[in-house]
Amino acid sequence: MRKTIRQFEKMLEPAGIQLNGSNAWDIEVHDNAFFPRLVRDGTLGLGEAYMDGWWDCPALDEMIDRAFRAGLEDKVRNNSRFLLYLLGCRLLNRQSHTRAFQVGEQHYDIGNNVFESMLDSYMNYSCGYWDSAENLEQAQIAKMRMICAKLKLEPGMQVLDLGCGWGGLARWMAERHGVDVTGVTVSKEQAQLARERCVGLPVTIEVKDYRELDGEFDRIVSVGMFEHVGQRNYRTFFQKTCSLLKSEGLFLLHTIGASRGGFATDRWIEKYIFPNGVLPPAQTLAERASAFFTIEDWHNFGADYDPTLMAWHKKFNAAWPQLKTQYGERFKRMFDYYLLVCAGSFRSRENHLWQVMLAKGRLAGGYRAPRWTMPCG
Repeated sequence: MRKTIRQFEKMLEPAGIQLNGSNAWDIEVHDNAFFPRLVRDGTLGLGEAYMDGWWDCPALDEMIDRAFRAGLEDKVRNNSRFLLYLLGCRLLNRQSHTRAFQVGEQHYDIGNNVFESMLDSYMNYSCGYWDSAENLEQAQIAKMRMICAKLKLEPGMQVLDLGCGWGGLARWMAERHGVDVTGVTVSKEQAQLARERCVGLPVTIEVKDYRELDGEFDRIVSVGMFEHVGQRNYRTFFQKTCSLLKSEGLFLLHTIGASRGGFATDRWIEKYIFPNGVLPPAQTLAERASAFFTIEDWHNFGADYDPTLMAWHKKFNAAWPQLKTQYGERFKRMFDYYLLVCAGSFRSRENHLWQVMLAKGRLAGGYRAPRWTMPCG
């Protein structure tokens, strides 16, 4: 055990992280069984040990930021179990039609009260735009305004919102721009609340997989859904969205992306938060999308996910006294870990957030994307 602990201490040195040190980003170990668990299960063991209370860190987000910048993730993942997991992700279609609703059932259906407590008033569960925002509400409104400006919406347009969540963007587009919106989600809980929040508006909410859709739309928008498509289905996804879009129509794809050349996935995130989730690398996304669309613009504001996640974490913890009797302490540690680890990953620029503007055909006169100084109000 001493040898294992010493090896772990040595691994942490480049990141300036210590075991049981005095800095906020240092790791406090409560159970030495943590070390063999980490060796055996990598990042899955790291997260599960945190959920079980075997270790703590006062500034977990800062610790993760330092770890990513020092390249520690690859060292933690360097074990046979992760390699077998990665091989399975590449060989099997883990995002098939029959598995499409798993993420809705496991994550989005855990209870609308959790998400209502931590999100903005429109319940946007995606990166806000903090260019001139001072708080979460302003950042999410700025993001919705920017999306609508990029889509160049006009009254009467038919808009498809793929992965509509709780209907915040659909409601905004219908109220502010006079468009008809069809929102699609794989979550029954999301759909129920989205319908309630869009009563009286030209908004239809459906519980469907994207492969089941038909019709024709002037605009398509997809915010935070592409991460669930999976690399074996990218051609199907872009072929389907192309078939649903009118000629010279616009498609805004908002997705988290991997900073490296390969597809990014994590055993802990996949098991406890987003089953079958995969982050695309830029090169593959560009290749698959350009087979069906013209790429008109590519906007990276991934650094804005850090303050978004930290705002969610603050609100979640403020609401915890009302949630704890329903969910329990292990759920809280799971959700804290999820939000703070993700914040650290974006702070380190390990992950990105892309808005990619796609056009069906060749737009006369080209395309210019407004984005840098969008007002918040």
